Amino acid sequence: MKKFSVLFVLICLLTGSIALAGISRTSVSWYTRPTSDNSRPPAPAEAPFLEENDAFYLGKDEKKVYLTFDLGYENENVFTILDALKKHNAPAAFFVLAHEVENGKAIERLINEGHLICNHTSHHPDMSKLLDKEAFRIELESLEEKYTSKTGEKMAKYYRPPQGIFSEQNLVWAKELGYKTVFWSLTWADWDNSNQLPPEKAMDKLMSRLHNGAIILLHPISDTNAKMMDEFLTRLEKEGYSFGSLDEL
Repeated sequence: MKKFSVLFVLICLLTGSIALAGISRTSVSWYTRPTSDNSRPPAPAEAPFLEENDAFYLGKDEKKVYLTFDLGYENENVFTILDALKKHNAPAAFFVLAHEVENGKAIERLINEGHLICNHTSHHPDMSKLLDKEAFRIELESLEEKYTSKTGEKMAKYYRPPQGIFSEQNLVWAKELGYKTVFWSLTWADWDNSNQLPPEKAMDKLMSRLHNGAIILLHPISDTNAKMMDEFLTRLEKEGYSFGSLDEL
């Protein structure tokens, strides 16, 4: 009976049916529900295991926001956004992929202007489907190695799962690799450049959901984000918000 139990556990582990030490491999899609009173949104009920695994989605409860950008298949908008960040002396964290590091057009300027360069994986897969720690490690560390080889710099040890899809097991592995996993508490559907809001409507949506310690996710591929960035940062400042770095958390 004992041999059967051990065999059953091994089979389950190999098929992904259960995870070691009760760690879940169930896929979770990150979300927060916007509040209407500028209060801080709660984390998804499906992810009660964030803090113990060095994962976070909010900054301190003070009038400060944290600007983060997920770099994908980019256009020139990233440079317009960088101009606005420089004008407002606003630090930001850019989560990059391997092809951006290889291309290098924006990377040199990001480094020179003091922004954090963070890990968005090499190839943008659904990380929750990687049931093998070695495959997970390669997605993160191959990007680190490419970045260091290309720039001579060390990549900041912040990780964001592509599309916000993850599992508890992913967070455990990221922590073991020395990473903090960074989600977000404020965003808008800006990633589809064929379906963009006008800048004023996008700004109104963000400002109506604004809250203390917001970690804001934006995509530089968005024409709207490029057009509104200067005014958006101006409005944040007028509301009394300052711009923080993930390193402060």
